[in-house]
Amino acid sequence: MDVFYNLLKCLVFLIYWLLIANITFRILIKRRSIPSSMSWLLIIYIIPFIGIFIWFFFGELYLGQRQKKIANRIWSISNKWLNELKSCKYIFQIKNSEVATSLFQLCKHRQGMPGIKNNDLKLLTNTKKTIQTLIRDIYLARKNIEMVFYIWKPGGIADDVAMALIASAKRGIHCRLMLDSAGSIEFFRSPWVDMMRKSGIQVVEALKVSLFRIFLRRLDVRQHRKIVLIDNYIAYSGSMNLVDPYLFKKSSGIGQWIDLMTRIEGPIAATIGIIYSCDWEIETGFKILPQLPHKKILENKYNQDSSIQVIASGPGFPENMIHQALLTAIYAARNELIMTTPYLVPSEDLLHAICTAAQRGVKVSIIIPLYHDSILVKWASRVFFSELLEAGVKIYQFKKGLLHSKSILVDQQLSLIGTANLDMRSLWLNFEITLVIDDSNFGRNLFYIQNQYILDSQLLDKKVWYMRAYWTRILEKIFYFLSPLL
Repeated sequence: MDVFYNLLKCLVFLIYWLLIANITFRILIKRRSIPSSMSWLLIIYIIPFIGIFIWFFFGELYLGQRQKKIANRIWSISNKWLNELKSCKYIFQIKNSEVATSLFQLCKHRQGMPGIKNNDLKLLTNTKKTIQTLIRDIYLARKNIEMVFYIWKPGGIADDVAMALIASAKRGIHCRLMLDSAGSIEFFRSPWVDMMRKSGIQVVEALKVSLFRIFLRRLDVRQHRKIVLIDNYIAYSGSMNLVDPYLFKKSSGIGQWIDLMTRIEGPIAATIGIIYSCDWEIETGFKILPQLPHKKILENKYNQDSSIQVIASGPGFPENMIHQALLTAIYAARNELIMTTPYLVPSEDLLHAICTAAQRGVKVSIIIPLYHDSILVKWASRVFFSELLEAGVKIYQFKKGLLHSKSILVDQQLSLIGTANLDMRSLWLNFEITLVIDDSNFGRNLFYIQNQYILDSQLLDKKVWYMRAYWTRILEKIFYFLSPLL
């Protein structure tokens, strides 16, 4: 019996170290950032067994096999549609502003299309009013409604949206709804799913979470986009989830979530539509190509000098595109750079770009929440404050709720608004979307909103920060160690 147990121990020991060797090899052969690689190596060597489980759940980016095959071929199949869109030369902007040119060139070369003009843009800052506007558009829809959200939480005005969708489906509007499985878990446990499906709405649970799927793909790849498309002409996107702001996470005591959404009428809806089409095909296997913009769209004389690009990230989409766009925008700044983000855990490249901008004379301001819903991110972000303050960056901490807006404004001309946070998960894992807008009128509106945020914030004092307690510095370093994994 003793011989059997000794052999069993040796076998377990051998398997354990073979796994360790295998994971070490995978980490070393894959070109990761040094901090990320070091964090993973320390975790698997310092935390026996648990470190291995963490690696298999969160260490490698992969989808299920069916989804992976679809994602790999999705753009090649869509090439015909994209080529047809390129033939619609009347929607493309030839020239961009000086500050936006380099970013739009990046988008053109990596995504194959220049910026799109002739769109009507509205910046929406009040969640309740945004949802009321959305409900009006849903009731006025004539052909189709497509939605994707990370969180749909039943209750309050979110139920009004559900009723509007059901009513539209019953009058013959083709409605599709895609929600992230983890973010919208309460929705999928509610009666709304059956009610919607019975009315004719196609409801899809994206990236399903289950014990079985744990072994097929990592759990923290999430469908984080927020998109609404109506009649292939009206589009919404930004940071807002489908929730009632007065009810969402009310018990947390951090106040209402403050969001930004953009409502757009025009041909940009077609490019957002192809992103939705790809997401839909990854989940269902079925393709739903949007209609091409018609020449009649030029009858709407919107601002001809503005231009929009749409950047999508996630498995199957151009790699590191949002990260590259952020770096390009920051390096393009000449006078002023204002950033808002709820989660500030930047890559080394982003941190260096922000500090460099401040050090070459650009007025750099970052607005983040004072109160946070994530203890991990709250402490991990603090470790970057010293370097930012030393470079001359102004850090504002928003006091009136959880500032959930994700925006960048460069020289009051170039705006980036979307779903991506300044953290590793948004930049390299999740399905995200960012609107790149070259429009001075829109930039001025965003500048006004960001300055309202600043008025409702407290400026982090450099001297006070350096006097913080020693134990907090230790905690910051501990969470910084985890930052590449957040």
